[in-house]
Amino acid sequence: MWSLAIAIYAACKVLTWMRTPVEAPPWKHLGYLFGWPGLDAASFLATPPARPVPPPATREWLAASGKAALGIALLFGAVRLVPAAHPLIAGWIGMAGLVLTMHFGSFHLLSCAWRRAGVDAKPLMNAPLAAPSLSEFWGRRWNTAFRDLTHRFLFRPIGAKLGVRGAILAGFIASGLVHDLVISVPAGGGYGGPTIFFVVQGVAMLAERSPVARTIGLGHGLPGWAFAMAVLVGPVFLLFHPPFVREIMVPFLHAIGARG
Repeated sequence: MWSLAIAIYAACKVLTWMRTPVEAPPWKHLGYLFGWPGLDAASFLATPPARPVPPPATREWLAASGKAALGIALLFGAVRLVPAAHPLIAGWIGMAGLVLTMHFGSFHLLSCAWRRAGVDAKPLMNAPLAAPSLSEFWGRRWNTAFRDLTHRFLFRPIGAKLGVRGAILAGFIASGLVHDLVISVPAGGGYGGPTIFFVVQGVAMLAERSPVARTIGLGHGLPGWAFAMAVLVGPVFLLFHPPFVREIMVPFLHAIGARG
């Protein structure tokens, strides 16, 4: 799984770098390739930045550190408290700890460090649980690195031919297939679950934008948030299905010493 994920990510990273001919100091190019998980090469490499990059406040450093610490506590503390008879629970706690440690904690700290150095490296996670709609969750709040990639190399080219609705569905189908490759293939099971999960997201996003949905308040406020969370959480077991948790996540927890 890690080999597939790293290979796909590395290919995407090189693609964005090669397709962004920006004059920048060598240290910036190296930093983008090896020291930053984002995929917005234009913003990162811009010299000087296209917009002012204020240094992060102390509270942001503390918040990022707190998220990393909470993730480590879940990963190397709470996981050990789960009885051996419940590996799926341990796996899910471990996944939560891993995401908090990496995406919400360590990557946020990296963003703070780069912005402190004057580089435009926005956090990849932007309070996703506060999103009042699916459109905002996937478009501006959750893992913006993947959003930057798909918007540039998939959404815009396909949108020119199939329109916005076709591009949205194509983007989610592509995301589902990639996740199936990285999640289901190494696990040897659960095939199609991640793709179905992302198709549900795309269909629900289109429904959210319909006149009827707007009339009943979807897309904003509390109704929009409740709808988004229901669509995200309800089918999540299709994305991270039991074969993945049992065959990949639990052995990984043992390998890093998080579970005895």
